[in-house]
Amino acid sequence: MKLWAHLLAALALMTAAPAISGPEASPRPTARPTLEITEIKADLIAFEVLPAGDTTRPVARPTVVAVVTTRAATVSYLRPVPRPEIGAVPAVKAAAVRSQPSGVVSSSAGAICGADDIIGVQLSPIPGKLSGCGVENPVRVLAVAGVRLSRPSTMDCTTAKTLRSWVEDGAKPAVGRLGGGLEELGVAAHYACRTRNHQPGGKISEHGKGRAIDISSISLANGFTITVQNGWNDDVQGQVLRKMHLSACREFKTVLGPDSDRFHLDHFHFDTARRGGRNICR
Repeated sequence: MKLWAHLLAALALMTAAPAISGPEASPRPTARPTLEITEIKADLIAFEVLPAGDTTRPVARPTVVAVVTTRAATVSYLRPVPRPEIGAVPAVKAAAVRSQPSGVVSSSAGAICGADDIIGVQLSPIPGKLSGCGVENPVRVLAVAGVRLSRPSTMDCTTAKTLRSWVEDGAKPAVGRLGGGLEELGVAAHYACRTRNHQPGGKISEHGKGRAIDISSISLANGFTITVQNGWNDDVQGQVLRKMHLSACREFKTVLGPDSDRFHLDHFHFDTARRGGRNICR
């Protein structure tokens, strides 16, 4: 009996003793880490787990991201936002012109005057500031037969078609393969409500009727430019310019060049005015 009494007393002491602390003691459970919103990141597209302190890598589609920080890692939770609505893109009515100058061909440009290789835009009728000026059905031409104009030029369709024919059948063959071929026509003048040669009291110029265009230079594919003023009497450039001038006489009703008068020393004047069936070529 004494033995059982001792055992019971020892058991009671063990049950009443406080919890033992030390290395072998079971650790208390710690509080769960608090989630904290630290910043908003944009330009993410997919869920990523990034090391603490790392930055997110932007990609193309815009979304909004809440970056949540814990003690172990930074987790990115994506919250997609609606995509912005994209309006209809205006279509270009014709193929782009080779080597177009920036900003010349707009979404409204295309084939005009019933010819696929005359590129430009249709304009509203132009009233004349002077009696005899104005164009009933004007167009603004940007390029003809694959050759661009140095600036958009206003004229009527008869003149635009004649210019196209001259470029294809006269100007291009005259240049040939020189410098890689004809690339651009330097336009000195197109529509302008004025008198001939700007002379006071003179007759209204064909420029004032949308029937004329002045060409002062040609540019080749390799970037070289031949000017009428400097090239007319040159041994090589002069041959090209004179062939171009002569071929224009087969297309236009009036062709004037450096040998015609002092007003045309630096350009060719081409117009489509009908003068009783008589053509002028000088």
